[in-house]
Amino acid sequence: MFKDVVTDVFFDLDHTLWDFEKNSALTFEMILPTHDITVPLESFLEVYVPANLVFWKMYREEKITKEDLRYQRLKSVFDTLEYAVSDDCINSLANEYINQLSSHTYLFPNALEVLDYLKPNYKLHIITNGFQEIQEKKLRNSGIYPYFEQVIDSEMAGVKKPDPFIFNLALEKAKVRPESALMIGDSLEADILGAKGVGIHTLHFNAHGEAEHQHSPMISELWEIKTYL
Repeated sequence: MFKDVVTDVFFDLDHTLWDFEKNSALTFEMILPTHDITVPLESFLEVYVPANLVFWKMYREEKITKEDLRYQRLKSVFDTLEYAVSDDCINSLANEYINQLSSHTYLFPNALEVLDYLKPNYKLHIITNGFQEIQEKKLRNSGIYPYFEQVIDSEMAGVKKPDPFIFNLALEKAKVRPESALMIGDSLEADILGAKGVGIHTLHFNAHGEAEHQHSPMISELWEIKTYL
């Protein structure tokens, strides 16, 4: 579908190539006991996973700061679970989480296979809203950094997806016109509608079981990218 027009493929990182939920769960499994938190991991994650998405949306919309995101997503979980934790403990957990998260390296199934398939024929890039200090570590530790020519993050751009500036910056750095570019990501709002807004082709990796829509083709497994490129 895109094979004859696309020269450059832009990927989101978290929830698209790098398995955020699995790596996040492993991080909490490691750090909660060291802070004497006795909440069962399953109970904690049941609240944390949706809460994290809500606070990331607020961060993306400039409603909270990075520091607020890191603190409030944890505070909200403990409040919901009615589990008493001091602010010092929450701040310590937040810092330890960021420090340890990138040490886990699980990718979505077939991520390496698809990158190996694409690399000989396309220039590959990353556009991410993640924090600059850990996104490169995620890429390097999981072994996929060499696949990408440009890595654009929101802190570098000064804005977050879906702001058109970050997509235009990525196009400029990659030296590619939007009609020759494809964005693959998990967020309809940030990745798909954001990229479409500047004329980039889009492919929605449906990592969250969202309803079908007409904004772009959808895939549920990364290997399906091969049917489009």
